[in-house]
Amino acid sequence: MQKLMFTSVAFAIVMAAAGTAIGEEIEIKMLNEGTKGRMVFEPDFVAADIGDTITFVPTDRGHNAETIRGMIPSGADPFKSKINAEFSVTMTEVGVYGVRCTPHYGLGMVALVVVGTPENVEEAKAVSAKAPAKARKVFSDLFAQVDLAEQAEPEE
Repeated sequence: MQKLMFTSVAFAIVMAAAGTAIGEEIEIKMLNEGTKGRMVFEPDFVAADIGDTITFVPTDRGHNAETIRGMIPSGADPFKSKINAEFSVTMTEVGVYGVRCTPHYGLGMVALVVVGTPENVEEAKAVSAKAPAKARKVFSDLFAQVDLAEQAEPEE
């Protein structure tokens, strides 16, 4: 009886620990028309934590999700989904991830995922300054959200 009780308690502890290790599931839709206009990710700004999984859902056809070279944290693996395919990625590195829809990049279809402290924010801003005009404007608005979040953090 004691062995069964010990096994049950051990199992409960393992399951509780596993539950805390599993991150949040966050969905980003890829849309032809959204609340911010045409050809958008919705939401286009996501604050995530290490271990969270971001799933890009092609709600409308003709979209994909791809990281932008120079706009991912050091040590992070770049990704590129297939057109019209749902794609999930688990966040493993702290920082800013710039994401684009390859066919609609020039139309400003971009998103920003910020995982923890955005340590590579200045590098990502510099790369975004070279994006097509509409994407550059969207990124400017998204980076303003990062700047506001950084200002709101208490000093240590």
